[in-house]
Amino acid sequence: MQKTTKRLYLIPVLSKALDILELMQAENQPMTLEAVHRQTRISKTTVYRVLKTFVHRGYLSQSPDGLYRQVTRPTKMRFGFGSQSADMPFSVEVTESLKDAAANVGVDLVILDNCYDAATAIRNAEEFVKSRVDVVIEFQVEQDAAPVIADKIAAAKIPMIAIDIPHPHATFFGVDNYRVGFEAGAALAEHAVKQWGGKVDWIIGLEIPEAGLLVQSRITGAFEGIKSLVADIPVECFVRIDGRGMREKSRKLISDFLERHPKDRRILIAASNDTSALGAVDAVRQHGRERHVAIVGQDCIADAVAEMRKDKSPLIGTVSHETNSYGPSLIHLGLALLRGQHVPPYNYVDHKLVMRESLK
Repeated sequence: MQKTTKRLYLIPVLSKALDILELMQAENQPMTLEAVHRQTRISKTTVYRVLKTFVHRGYLSQSPDGLYRQVTRPTKMRFGFGSQSADMPFSVEVTESLKDAAANVGVDLVILDNCYDAATAIRNAEEFVKSRVDVVIEFQVEQDAAPVIADKIAAAKIPMIAIDIPHPHATFFGVDNYRVGFEAGAALAEHAVKQWGGKVDWIIGLEIPEAGLLVQSRITGAFEGIKSLVADIPVECFVRIDGRGMREKSRKLISDFLERHPKDRRILIAASNDTSALGAVDAVRQHGRERHVAIVGQDCIADAVAEMRKDKSPLIGTVSHETNSYGPSLIHLGLALLRGQHVPPYNYVDHKLVMRESLK
């Protein structure tokens, strides 16, 4: 009779990792890498990587002299994330990046939607305090709510990271607002020089005053970027309009402007975000003014890239804020704050200008 052998569905590297952890538990004293290697007979390279993984995940600690010891009660870090809004594409991209990064390092992420609303953001901050999260990552648009939120988080002695909008007591993370605005403005100016011989009738900044002066500097930078390449533009040609970063509001405001100026043929629009820029595109297309308007946005969301690929779209460019880098960087900052490491007060992400020509 043929003898059958029961198949074992084992993962060799996991078995080795558990052997190492069980040894640390049994010895219940600090051990060197060499001692673990000698007693388990597992390759030193594997032992080293397993020990470092356990330290990173909180199951072991490593002292300055290199000894490893078991942490009696390994705890998982819990980060609270107040997302800007589930209805804003850029916010969704940041949220997904953060979720992936948290999962990769074993951090629990508690996500609450600020709904682009100050009162909701304040309530969510109170919920983070009540839940006793280890770090708060705050992404909300109202500057007036920032000190209220920051005071509640600081009173609970919870480290906080603020995305794009500075908050008292918080570590800042986001783009260099003036610089991304300047590069967008320079791109608009180059278009005016190439297409209109450097002549411009209007320069419109679709801004978000509620977000405060730092975010408004995107439009300040855009205006300066235009001035750097197109000289002698009368000051009255520069117009700031509060699009609040929202598509429909921006569409209506730009539509109203175009109705009031039916004969103007050279209009540059710098938008604080792509959602606002797409609203401007809607208005320009509605009035059949695509040849008369050039728009540059911020964020490089998927809808903006798709729009730029369309033939004769007035959206000629956008500045990518590289959202894929947000999650890993924010998790790294949060862990560094918890470990008491030095963290710069302002942390800027990389950005790059994406023009329609580069997509072809």
